[in-house]
Amino acid sequence: MTTFPHMDYGQKSYQNPELNLSVEDYSLLTDLYQLTMAACYTGEGIEQKQASFELFVRRLPEGFGYLIAMGLAQVLEYLTKFRFNSAQISALQATGIFAHAPERFWSLLTKGAFTGDVWAVPEGTAVFANEPLLRVEAPLWQAQLVETYLLNTLNYQTLIATRAARLRDIAGEKATLLEFGARRAFSPQASLWAARAALAGGLDATSNVLAALQLGEKPSGTMAHALVMALSALEGSEEQAFTAFHQYFPGAPLLIDTYDTVAAAQRLAERVNSGEMTLSGVRLDSGDLVSLSKTVRSLLPDISIFASGDLDEWKIARLIKAGAEIDGYGLGTKLVTGSPVNGVYKLVDIDGIPVMKESSGKFTYPGRKQIYRSLVGGKLQADKLGLFNENLVSSQPLLQLVMKQGQQLQPHENLATIRQRTSISVASLPEETRRLENPVSVKVEISKELQKLTEETKRCWRS
Repeated sequence: MTTFPHMDYGQKSYQNPELNLSVEDYSLLTDLYQLTMAACYTGEGIEQKQASFELFVRRLPEGFGYLIAMGLAQVLEYLTKFRFNSAQISALQATGIFAHAPERFWSLLTKGAFTGDVWAVPEGTAVFANEPLLRVEAPLWQAQLVETYLLNTLNYQTLIATRAARLRDIAGEKATLLEFGARRAFSPQASLWAARAALAGGLDATSNVLAALQLGEKPSGTMAHALVMALSALEGSEEQAFTAFHQYFPGAPLLIDTYDTVAAAQRLAERVNSGEMTLSGVRLDSGDLVSLSKTVRSLLPDISIFASGDLDEWKIARLIKAGAEIDGYGLGTKLVTGSPVNGVYKLVDIDGIPVMKESSGKFTYPGRKQIYRSLVGGKLQADKLGLFNENLVSSQPLLQLVMKQGQQLQPHENLATIRQRTSISVASLPEETRRLENPVSVKVEISKELQKLTEETKRCWRS
């Protein structure tokens, strides 16, 4: 492994201790070896050779039977705006790392933009191991440089969308599901992507104000213990805290477990029953949610009960099985963190020559591929991984051309469309694939043509 010593970059104008990210920075948001490889390609005179890279997962995260593809909208935005400006190039040159790079490399970056094609499965589509979520067909240097950003975007949003789809599947269509993960997401940028992926995956709303407004959605939330404690201390009681908040936000649920959940519910019931207050809902954030929700339901039979507190699909399934009286859930930490989607981005064709990787545990299939899906009555019957130009009868090709010569072909889909596709896609899966305990993923068949190409490629590279 080649490493480089710490250097004084000498480019004060590009230093940013706050590490804020802007659109102009996207091209530099890459791993160093993408740039060093691009420089090497340029030196060898092969940088413009047409290359095809495919992004897929070799295996699903443990406990997952499927993935919901997500993040394509941000990928296309990134590729559309992919540029290097003079300040970025100067900063790279000042590192000293590229001292032996050919001069043509700098000309390439100065004049370059993404000019390739992109094939992808629509967002909200269920996919399985070894099925490409996306394929990039572009000059080698371009296809190489975009790897890091594409993986970051698709891996994270696919994880969140899949968790959201599983949560919706377990909680049912009637339950209200809110995304509360901004404070637990891995960065401010990630919190925006998490909110988007969660909504597209099936959740109803997000508490992330910036994400909601940027997406054209209405933010949704409740209240925190701090307000109850502050107003109780300053104005005399928990009941007065509820009165004050309800005065300004009558439609928001009241958080009732700061002190004594049952006592709070009893006092609210008296006010509701007397007609003094019209209450829309209450939230439980701690304690035995099963017994508490049943007690609260007996006291407030017509009021929505909302639960939160490190919930995930497994906990919700247990609550439902135990007969908890809960109408909605707030999902935060477990939704926006957890087992990563370990997507990879691999070269499959260079200058018309199929290539493959034979490393132990890291095998890849050669050539440009397509996913052929067979559905009968809306139910998935089989998936076949084949070459991009096969004509398989009674099957639907999933990868679609979404960018041609660097130009996006269609406007971005709205969240409602993607959410509906997610719902339909999950409903099409076998029950054994959707279950939480020991799910069985769909077995992806390999077409005869792809098997033949794989054997030919192996013989070619071993000879």
